[in-house]
Formats: sequence, C-alpha cells, structure tokens
Amino acid sequence: MSGVTDQRPVIFGEVLFDRFLDGSVVLGGAPFNVAWHLQAFGKSPLFISRVGNDALGRMIRDTMHAWQMDTSGLQLDSTHPTGSVDVRIEDGEPGYDIVDNQAYDFIDAASMPPLPEHALLYHGSLAVRNAGSREALQQLQQGRDLRRLVDVNLRPPWWQLETVRSFMQDAGWIKLNEAELALLAPQADTLPGQMQQLQDYSGAELLIVTRGAAGAVVLASDGKEFGVTPQRHSEVIDTVGAGDAFTSVVILGLLRGWKVPQMLEHAQAFASAITGIRGATPEDPGFYKAFIDDWKLR
Repeated sequence: MSGVTDQRPVIFGEVLFDRFLDGSVVLGGAPFNVAWHLQAFGKSPLFISRVGNDALGRMIRDTMHAWQMDTSGLQLDSTHPTGSVDVRIEDGEPGYDIVDNQAYDFIDAASMPPLPEHALLYHGSLAVRNAGSREALQQLQQGRDLRRLVDVNLRPPWWQLETVRSFMQDAGWIKLNEAELALLAPQADTLPGQMQQLQDYSGAELLIVTRGAAGAVVLASDGKEFGVTPQRHSEVIDTVGAGDAFTSVVILGLLRGWKVPQMLEHAQAFASAITGIRGATPEDPGFYKAFIDDWKLR
C-alpha cells in the first residue's frame, strides 16, 4: 500500500450540531468529527467549512480554538445559518433529518486559506450536494497533488447517484457502509460482488466498507481482502460518529504508513470506544491517551 506519510490532512465539508430527541445538542458533522480526532492524534488538520454568523457558529469557532484546531479554513456566512441535524435512533442505528441551505453548503473557493501543494484530502458526499461547495472543492484540487479519501454519506434526499459516482472516480481510497454500498452497486447481490463492482468502477487503492457490529472489510486494488471484527464493548451509548472515528484512524494510518491489518484493528478499536459516549467528539484529551500510548504516536 502506498502511503502519504508526513503530508498534512486537508478536511473539507460540513460542521453542524446534532440535535437528539432528549434535547441534548452535540457538535458534529462527519468531516468535523474526522478533523477533531486527527487534531487529538497530533496531525493538525486544515479544516475547511463554513458557519453562520450566529451563536452556534461562534460556539463552533470557540470550541475549535479550545481544542487548538486551525480555524483559518472556517468561513463566516451572514446569509445562511450554521448547520443542524435532528438525530433519531432506530433499531440501534442513527437516522438523520438534514436541513437544506445551511452555511456549509456555500463554502467559498475565494475565501479558502493558503493550501498545501501536497496533501491527503478528505471529503464526504453531503457537503457537495450544493453547487457552491461542490465548485469550491473542485477548485481546491486544481493544480495540486492531493490524494483523496472519499467518505460516502448517503443522506436521503440529499444525494444523486451520478454526482456521488463522479467523486469516487480517481479517489485513492473510498469508505462507505454496507447499506450505501448496496445502493451504489445494485447490479450485484452479494457483498463481495458489490465491492468488486465498485472497486472496478472507481479504481481506488482501498475500498473500505464498515458493517456496524460485524466490523469492516477492505478490498485492495490488487485483489487482496482484509477484515476486522470488533471486540465486545461493555456499553453502547449511541453509534453516532462511530464511522467517522473509524475513518479518522484510517487517515492516521495512511499518514503513518501502517499496513492495512494494523490500520483496521486500530480503526475498529477506536470506533468501538466512541460508541460508549454520547455524540462523536470527546472533549477530554484523556479519552485519546490510551490510543496514543498504545499506537506509539508520541
């Protein structure tokens, strides 16, 4: 597996607040969650997003400052509100009601900070539902050597098949869950067949499929397959952000040149730990210490 060791991660996409039925509100959004974890793991990501000129937007900026995150890529929007999502838990899995025309839909290419010429670029599929942010992402990549990890997040009705497929082409790595794989590879009726179909289409170096309690499987471009099964976790509070936690450690592994089995084991362990807390972004640095020590990150 070819790596991107020592390159700075650039994380592009939504930051928002998850609103739960019990009245609690938790900061989230897949790209933000990934950037949050990478900051805790010492990778200083450049996070590019947009928030409203409102109380929630100011809270996001203050929270990023407190976590010592770089806020140079966080744009301010005086027209559109900071993103929010209503989260409901159904059969142990989160469901989402996502509002349109949020600040993160209008990321402005002209307002982006100086960007590295060589980097690992992460983006999802939700933030590119709107032409404004989609154009900004395309301009971000022009003239730069950016290997991409595409995180597929299919949130009805905010995705179109051809748009998602176009962003998967020429991606270095693709991560999605089992249900999303079935939607993107409907011609096959088995998991291996669906993975092969999508891998053939995209040409990705690694196709990474998360399967909830069943773990994750990976298909490499050379045909090798890998898998991981989670150890039993003592208590599951909610599964919101578990996939993002998994993705953050995949990126960490790519940056550090880990072998795929090691990367999967670490990613699964961290994702399982995240299910033991409410929301996706632990605010206690101590939450990360055991992983940092075990993985010898410092």
